[in-house]
Amino acid sequence: MIKKGYIFDLDGVIVDTAKYHYLAWKALAKSIGIDFTPEQNEQLKGISRERSLKKILEWGNQTLPDEVFLKLMAQKNEDYLSYIAKMNHSEILPDVTKILNYLAKQDQPIALGSASKNSRQILEKVNLLNQFDAIVDGNDVTQAKPNPEVFLKAAKKLKVPAEDCVVFEDAVAGIQAANAANMISIGIGEASVLHEADFVFKDFTEISSDFIDKISNLKKKDLKKV
Repeated sequence: MIKKGYIFDLDGVIVDTAKYHYLAWKALAKSIGIDFTPEQNEQLKGISRERSLKKILEWGNQTLPDEVFLKLMAQKNEDYLSYIAKMNHSEILPDVTKILNYLAKQDQPIALGSASKNSRQILEKVNLLNQFDAIVDGNDVTQAKPNPEVFLKAAKKLKVPAEDCVVFEDAVAGIQAANAANMISIGIGEASVLHEADFVFKDFTEISSDFIDKISNLKKKDLKKV
């Protein structure tokens, strides 16, 4: 098996924190008189807190002074943290641990590439922090997905060329970022949404060790041949 770099997004890939983001954003939106729907929450997947709040304000046709904007971002994060403080290993999505363990057994380096600024805390809560050889999150980057910065930095930390990396993502912006980085992109979710990905699976229960072995011997340029 060729050495590859395997990069995982966090929210919606390893754990389902989208529900907690939704509750926190919904409370914030309600506080300023804006309706916020689950469908709109889907559009915030994989993007930064600042950009998310800007989108909510656009949906509500509102603008806010900078000091109020910053205060609301801080309040949203406090609400979100109150939810994730109660997380445990039971919130790891199905068969994620199976794939992480298989990659570790094959001595394949593993990184986290997430927009979340709370990634280390979440991984610690669900007892997965030690599974990752490198972590790059919202504290380490200046450009949000679909910019590939987070994945390129993760590859650098793993000491693996970008073209030898594989990304697991549940968001369109994340798939676009992986593609821009010339990495193999694997969508976790609905194929109709993640159609830009090289491969799409509903969840990790559909991913076999044979599939991991296969992509470990491929580069993105090879996909046109298989």
